[in-house]
Amino acid sequence: MRLLTYKEDGRHRLAVHAADGVLDVAAAAARWPADLTPLTVREAIERGEPGLAALRSLADLARSEAFGDASVWRKEASLALAACVPDPGKIVCVGLNYRKHAEETNSPYPERPILFSKFNNALTAHGSDVVLPAVSTKVDYEAELAIVIGRRAKNVEPEEALDYVFGYCNANDLSARDLQLRTSQWLLGKTCDGFLPLGPWLVTADEAGDPNALPVRTTVNGELRQRSDTGDMIFRCDEIVSYISKHFTLEPGDLILTGTPEGVVMGYPPERQAYLKDGDIVTVEIGGLGVLTNRLVAGR
Repeated sequence: MRLLTYKEDGRHRLAVHAADGVLDVAAAAARWPADLTPLTVREAIERGEPGLAALRSLADLARSEAFGDASVWRKEASLALAACVPDPGKIVCVGLNYRKHAEETNSPYPERPILFSKFNNALTAHGSDVVLPAVSTKVDYEAELAIVIGRRAKNVEPEEALDYVFGYCNANDLSARDLQLRTSQWLLGKTCDGFLPLGPWLVTADEAGDPNALPVRTTVNGELRQRSDTGDMIFRCDEIVSYISKHFTLEPGDLILTGTPEGVVMGYPPERQAYLKDGDIVTVEIGGLGVLTNRLVAGR
C-alpha cells in the first residue's frame, strides 16, 4: 500500500495512492465508518496490519460505490503534500554505508555503522522548495532509502529485524559539506531547515520488495548523478535495524536513513565539484517508491 500525507485546513490528512486515484481517507471514513480506520500516517503505523486492513476495505468500498466521486477521490497533483512521515520521533542516519561512496571519499569501510541524526525541522515534502542556507556554499544531495519502523524494537536480531519495519520511502539527505566538516560532529551540516525531503509515498514493506536489492538513482536538472542499488550497502537494512535496537529502543514511526551511494558532489575531483545552486532541481528515485523532486532556491 502507498500512503501519503497532505496538508489541508492547517492539518495533516492521510490518503491512499492507488492506480485509479488518491483516496481521501477522512472523507471516505466519514461516509463508511469502521473501527480501526487510521486517519493519519502515525495511526496507520501504530495500528499495523489491522489498520492497513481497514484501509484496504475502505478503498474497496470507495472503488465499488464512489468511483470518480470527488468527495473521496482526489488528484495527487491538486494536493499540498507533506513529508510522507511528518512527525517521526527519531531520525537516525547511517554514514558511509555504501562501498563505492566510501571509496569516492577516500574513506575506509567502517567496522560498525556510523550513526548521526537530523531533527524534524529538516523534514519537507516532494515538490517543495528547499532554501539554500546563507551560511553554506557547499550543499550536496544524497539519495537514501529510508526505513520506517512499525513496532517497538529493542535488542532484536538481524534475522527478525525486518519484521519490525512498517515500510520504506525515498529520502534526500541534503548536506552542507562546509558545515558538516567544520568539526568532527556532522549534525550542523545535516539538519538545516528543509534538508530532508521525504516521499512522495510511504510504501508498506509487503509492497516495497527486498530493501537490499532496490535501484537508486539521482538526477540534477535531468543529468544523472547517482546510479547504484542498495546491494552495495556495507551494512544491510536488517543489520542496521538490529544494531540500532541494541543501543537504544526504536519506536513506531522512527526513521532510519540508510546511507547514500557514490556520485555525490563531494566525491568528484575538486575541479569538477559543482555544488547545488539556486534553481537546481534534484530528483531521487529508489525502486518503486515513487519520484521525489525538489528545487533549491536562494534565501530571500
